[in-house]
Parts: sequence; structure tokens; C-alpha cells
Amino acid sequence: MISFFRRFFQSKIGLPIVLAFLALIALAFAASDISGSSFGGAVSNSDKIAVVGGEGIPVSDLTLGANTAVDQLRRQNPTLTMPEFVAEGGLDEVMRQLIDRYTIGAYGEKYGLRGGENLVNSEILKIQAFKGLTGEFDEQTYLAALARQGLTPAMFRRDLSDGMIEQQLLGPAVAAPRLPEKIAAQYAALVLEKRKGEIALIPSASYAPAAGPSEAQLTAWYKDNRTKFIRPERRTLRFAVFGTDTLKVNATPTAAEIAERYKRDAARFQASETRAITSFVVPTQDAARSLAARIRGGAALESVAREAGFTASTAEPRDREAMAGATSFAFAESAFKAAEGAIVEPAQGTLGWYVARVDKVVRTPARTLAQATPEITEQLTTEKRAAAIGDLTAEIEAEIDGGTALAEVAKTYGLTIETTPALLANGQAFGRPDVQIVPQLAAVLQTAFQMEESEPQLAQVQADQFVIFEVARVEEASAPPLAEVRDLAIAGWKRAQGAILAKQAAERITAKVRAGTPLAAALAAENKSGFERESINLERRELLSGRQPRVAPPLVLMFSMAEGTVKPLEGPRDLGWYVVSLEDITILPIAENSDVVQQTRQQLGAALSDEYRGQTITAMRKDLGVTRNEGAIAAVRKQLAGEQ
Repeated sequence: MISFFRRFFQSKIGLPIVLAFLALIALAFAASDISGSSFGGAVSNSDKIAVVGGEGIPVSDLTLGANTAVDQLRRQNPTLTMPEFVAEGGLDEVMRQLIDRYTIGAYGEKYGLRGGENLVNSEILKIQAFKGLTGEFDEQTYLAALARQGLTPAMFRRDLSDGMIEQQLLGPAVAAPRLPEKIAAQYAALVLEKRKGEIALIPSASYAPAAGPSEAQLTAWYKDNRTKFIRPERRTLRFAVFGTDTLKVNATPTAAEIAERYKRDAARFQASETRAITSFVVPTQDAARSLAARIRGGAALESVAREAGFTASTAEPRDREAMAGATSFAFAESAFKAAEGAIVEPAQGTLGWYVARVDKVVRTPARTLAQATPEITEQLTTEKRAAAIGDLTAEIEAEIDGGTALAEVAKTYGLTIETTPALLANGQAFGRPDVQIVPQLAAVLQTAFQMEESEPQLAQVQADQFVIFEVARVEEASAPPLAEVRDLAIAGWKRAQGAILAKQAAERITAKVRAGTPLAAALAAENKSGFERESINLERRELLSGRQPRVAPPLVLMFSMAEGTVKPLEGPRDLGWYVVSLEDITILPIAENSDVVQQTRQQLGAALSDEYRGQTITAMRKDLGVTRNEGAIAAVRKQLAGEQ
């Protein structure tokens, strides 16, 4: 990718705004999470954003759909704001999906298709997010999940019903379409297409005025461009971190408790014996006795086993019970009768007859209460401390649930309260890149950005660490007063003015190149610094290789232009204009029955499905009739963008 493209495409959420993730309207359930938007409900004539076949789409559906979309996208970009989402076209995509979904449902009902109540019930019962601790459908879990999304059961059931109608209507239309081979060959040839040309960048900065705007100009410009300065939501947290080592609890066991544990675990402190053996298994008793006799006569057990076609294995020391469980009771009895280094009398197990040698005998004498006391004390201390910590944290949680303030809880239990700077949802301190939050807060940050103010919570963040935290202050996503971003606003105004002149320059340069002037000469004639020009000589498949996450728009334009043409292209965020000149197109021949053709047919299958689906829904819209309420849509847009 040519270097100067990179600087122009570092927008916060990208262009477009990953609309592929907006599968919002068809409710999806994954990892026990519910996402979606609502449909249906009573609609007044003044409270709808569109009418589909006589049925209105409530304004609330669009608002809820947009909020759900932003929530989903924040999983990839936690600092995304609603105004940014609207500015990048997200609301338009939600609107389109809403109308499509209503269209499909209304069309299906018009022609006799329906998602019956029993079928909807069966689908609800299958959804993992609605299952309780028993693994079965739980009504309270179901209702709570819907409430978290602002849905009523009627809305949700309507959406499921529409989804089933969609499957019935569109399933046959988009099921595994096959691109005709001749068409696939045409597309496959494009992959081998090579384009040669030049791309120039005319930066707005080269034409930006040196003098700043007047106060009136700056104020008016900032009013019209406030969304460019939106600051994401910030939250200030108060918290106290504590661990099992800092809480004061009495975990020292008494002499009576130690004696009771010694009595309870008496078998553990009795004299014991373990034995390590090396053995192999043969199919018959005669073979086992014959081989054991050879080993007793001086031959090595491992050699005898190998010569007989078996493999000897060595086991770690085990007591009689463990050995009996791993082999057989008869063998364990024989093994514990033999002396260390002796050959065990052959005994039968489940797999055959064992031939074995006792490698090592480990005898542990019995321990008195006094001898066992240190071990028991350590064990009881750990258990009592864990139980006491559990009781103490339960007390703290009960106080929090009862409404006790964080400061009072901290004072009662000797905890130190700390306060964070204003934090973004990704954990960074707003405007202070040098500040790092404590690691314990990272585990609760997502929860903190969903809480109300002054409602503390307790969380265990590690096996031995806890944190009590609350939201001390919420600063909603909004554009700051002009005074706080005055320098940035002045720079933005200059850039915007420069962009107007850069556009005019791009048009002059384009006209000259079309008339036969070389691009380099046309650029030089502007007599401005900061221009960049780069020669391009690329095959289309280099763009499709996947090495770049997103192909720069100037290259996209170059690969869609006619040979010998020149076109200007606006860069993002008033940063400048491109002039794209395509000199030559070379298409390499493609062999018949080439693998590339078959791969192309396969790869374009999904695109063909999308095309069929889009065409089918367009036909449904035409049949039903769709009327948009642009006034209501504009009002929602302004509200979500923070303009009213």
C-alpha cells in the first residue's frame, strides 16, 4: 500500500463503519447474550418512521435498533459514540434493515405465510440465553433478558415470527446459488487484470489559509461541525482493592480443632508402606512362571521381557490399595509379600499374568498428634481463613446491597479508597496517556460502564483479591465547549477552507491531465509544496490478497475506471483530494477449466446470495408500497447525534 494512503484512513471507526456487523434486526443469540431490536406494538400516525404495506414502523424501533448496533460495535471499539455512528452511516443501515424486516413479514402475511404461536414457542425454548441453572427454559430468565434489551415479549415474538417468514420466503431464493461458468470466467479474468497509472495527493494543508478565522466564523463553523469533536463517555470510579492477606480475620486453629482433625484423618497419620515395581504382562500362567524363573536365575527383567516380545514398565511407588486398583488384588497381595529387589510370585490381572520386580519399598512410620500438628495447623489455617474471608466478603456485599455507602464500608473494614481520573470504556485515562489504571479495575471496567452512579459493587478479580467500586461521576459523550478545543477547531476550520481550494486545484489538475499534460507537470504548475505522487502498477489479485485489512479508496477507484481516464476523489475528514490517472489495463489470458474459475464461482456464491436477496426484497417493497417519514427520521437522527 502506498505510504500516503495510510495517514488518510485512520478514522476512529473506519469508512464505512463495519456495517457487516449490523445483523441487528434478526435477533441473534450467542454465548448466552441477546442482541436485537423490537418490532410491532401500537403505533399512532404521528409516531412512525415509515409505513410498509399499511403498517407503521414505530420511532422507538429505530432508536432501539441504533442503540443495539452501537452496543455491538463497542465490543470491537469501546469508545465509539452514537454521534460517530450516525455520522458514519450506521443509522441509515439500521433504517434499511428495519424496513426490510417489516417488508418481509408483511409480504409473507399477505400471501398466507405465518410463524404460528406454537412454532414461536418452540424456538424460544431452544434459545440458550433463556435457560436457567437446570438447563431448562426459565421464564424469569427469559423476561429479564428481554427487559435488559428494552423488549416486551410481544415485540420479541413478533420478531421471531418475521424471522421464520423470512426463512420461508428467502430460503429458496438464496440457497446455494451457482454462478454460471461463463460469467465466473469473466470475473476470474479480472483477478489477473493489471492496471498501471498514477495517484497524486493534493493536501488541504497546502491551501489552508495562514490567518485564522474571525470569532464569528469559528463559532459558526464549530456549530456545524460539533460532531467531529465528540468526546466519548468518561467515567470516574472510586474503588478499594483488598486481598485475603489484608483482611483481618482470626484463622488460628485451637488445640481442640487440631485434635479433632487428627482423629478424623487418623488413617492419614498411621504407618504406611508404598512400593515401586517394574512389570510386564503375559497371556498365560505357565509363561509367567517360566519367565519369572529365568529372571530369578540372574537374567535382567527388562531383557527377558524384550526377548519375549513384551515391554516392561516402571510405576511410581503406590500403597496396597492403589496398586490393587491399577492391577488386581491378587497381584498387590503378592507384591507386598516380596522383599525389596525380589521377583514377585506371578499373579493374574484383568489383562493377563504379571511378571514383576519390587524396585523400592518406602515405609513411613506412624505420626503422633504432636508430630502431625504443624501439618494440620497449616491446613486448618488455610481452611479457616478461606471460610472467614468468604463470610467477611458476604458481610460486605450484604452491606452494599443494603445501601451502605462505599466510604462507610471502607471505614468499617479498614480499606483505602482511591479515585481514578476520568476513564474511557477501553480503560485509558482521558487526555492522560501516561496514566495506567490498577490491573484489578480492568476486570470490572465493562460492568462499571453499565452501572448507575453511587451504587457500589463487590467483585472478586483474582483468587485472592477483591475490589469494591462505584461510579463517582459520568460525563456523557458530547462535544466540549469551543473554548476547550479552540486550537483544534481553528486547525479544522483552516483545513476545511484548504479543502475547498484543494478541490478546485484537483479539478484544474484533472482537466490538464485529460488534455494531455503529464500529471507531474500539472502538479508542478500549482507551485505548491506538500503534493505527493506515486506510480501504480498492480494486479487486482494483489489487492484481494488479504494482506491489507481495507483497500484504500483511490486504489478502489483506479480499479473501477476506464482505461485512459482521470478522476478526482475526495479524501476523508477534509484532509485533501486525490487525482487518479489510469494509463493502461492489461488482462492476462485464463485457461479453460482453470482452478481460478472454479474458485471464483465458489467465492462469488455468497455475493450472489446477497444479490438475490436484495432483488427479492426490492420486489416485495414494490408490491407492498413503502413510504418513509423523512421528518421523523431526521428528528431521530438529530436526537441521536446530540443536535437537539
